[in-house]
Amino acid sequence: MIGSSWAQAHVDDDLAGLLHDAHAAAGDPAAALALADRATDLLPLPGHGRTLELWRGLAELAAVDLTVARALEPHLDAQAIFAQATAEGYAVPDTSGVWGVFAAEGADPRLELRDGRLTGRKPWCSLASLLDRALVTAWVSPHERGLVAIDLHQGGVRAVDEPWVARGLRSARSTALDLHDVPGELVGPPNWYLTRGGFAWGGLGVAAVWFGGAAGLARRLWAAAQERDPDQVGLALLGAVDAALTGAGATLAEAAAAVDEGLVRGEHAWPRCIRTRHVVHEACETVLSAAAHGLGPGPLVGEEEHAARVADLQLYLRQHKAERDAAVVGRAVADGMPTAW
Repeated sequence: MIGSSWAQAHVDDDLAGLLHDAHAAAGDPAAALALADRATDLLPLPGHGRTLELWRGLAELAAVDLTVARALEPHLDAQAIFAQATAEGYAVPDTSGVWGVFAAEGADPRLELRDGRLTGRKPWCSLASLLDRALVTAWVSPHERGLVAIDLHQGGVRAVDEPWVARGLRSARSTALDLHDVPGELVGPPNWYLTRGGFAWGGLGVAAVWFGGAAGLARRLWAAAQERDPDQVGLALLGAVDAALTGAGATLAEAAAAVDEGLVRGEHAWPRCIRTRHVVHEACETVLSAAAHGLGPGPLVGEEEHAARVADLQLYLRQHKAERDAAVVGRAVADGMPTAW
């Protein structure tokens, strides 16, 4: 998808088989997670010369169904984290099972690791009830966070009873977890998770999923143009979608090359990641608007797949902090981060 036409998918047989099964699992995160081992075997790790292939696979999964991609992306991110930790000489736990990555921070009681035991609350733990294990960030000192591997099936882990009224990603429930005296295994030294190059790469993998969700909408708009000759307004909307996704795809491809060349590191790694995410986010917003204007209410009320994709993408995009993330980029540019202009 990235670096090729968004209007038609061209994939190899192995990925085609995974996409076929992803379609059957649409809207069902448990069925999606049953594909985790296959996805891990098929899709490469980032930063090893095939990052674009990984992001293309994530995008194609998202073009099929965002719930499936939303379920699989954190598991793939966890495997990439383990690979990077191993390469840097740090011990990793048994990596079998299906993993999540929970790195959001919330109000007190914050999650703390003391003497190898976790106590506190972790917010935004997506699909926790369906996972085997998770990597969670926890405070290991008043000013430092570490990455900790935990077994989600053990005692002391309790889901918080919180509302989930989302119309998008309705089955991909996200709730807080309360942990009390839960054993955890530290992966890497304090602050390693947040300062490693792979932290930015993981954020770009999410952007590839956004791109794929928008590509799915764009394909529906393209299909409408094949069913009935569009008027000038319809052509303008289709052209705007093509320009937006072409630009976003090129930006992701450039970022993938930079990751593979070892350039997404150091003080500007995260702002560069945010800049790429912002470009993809704006393209997705363009596609959402163009699809709404070009297709009208019919598919929204009569096509389950289309209506779900619109709602899913609208919610998923809110992981991007919009103007606040743009301000992160602006601060880095003001401080000397290289630009294209």
